[in-house]
Amino acid sequence: MTISYLVLGIIAVVILAIILIYNGIIGKFNAVDRAWASVLTQERQKNKIIPHVEQMVEKYKLHEASVLSDVTKLRSAIDGLNSDRVDAGKLAQAEKHTAGLVKGLSIAVEAYPDLKASDTYLKVMAEISEQQEQIGAAIRIFNRNVEDFNNAIQMFPGSVINNLLTRKQAINSFTDVEAQAGFDYKPNL
Repeated sequence: MTISYLVLGIIAVVILAIILIYNGIIGKFNAVDRAWASVLTQERQKNKIIPHVEQMVEKYKLHEASVLSDVTKLRSAIDGLNSDRVDAGKLAQAEKHTAGLVKGLSIAVEAYPDLKASDTYLKVMAEISEQQEQIGAAIRIFNRNVEDFNNAIQMFPGSVINNLLTRKQAINSFTDVEAQAGFDYKPNL
């Protein structure tokens, strides 16, 4: 009778461990999903600023057609982000277009000193900078959640539970190819 209690106890502990690991994997996947939604929210918030930038650039489009083109590319890149599917590549494109837009606006300011004094311009540039900081923070949170999730499904015993029950795939973290190109050092990952 003692052996049967011992066997039942071991079975109960194994079942409890499986449940805890399974729930951990699902919880980490949901955290990645939530973090991706936060990144998209920040990108969409930046998209709300774009009409103000377009209005300002419209005034100077005869001289700065490339800036208006960058604004349009940024809007398209942000619209291309999908809340149903994590796509770090499309986010990288949106970030690349943002960098081009900010660079173009800086050139426009140098060319048009009176634009520099515009309160609207200063407010919009401050808002864009704030949004970029928020997006950077959201990306860091996203990458941290991706790492936790990938560890949960790739490390033992989570890998066994994942292969048997959840069958979740590893998620790619966000990387910036342009930023990587600026480094001479490349880790051998």
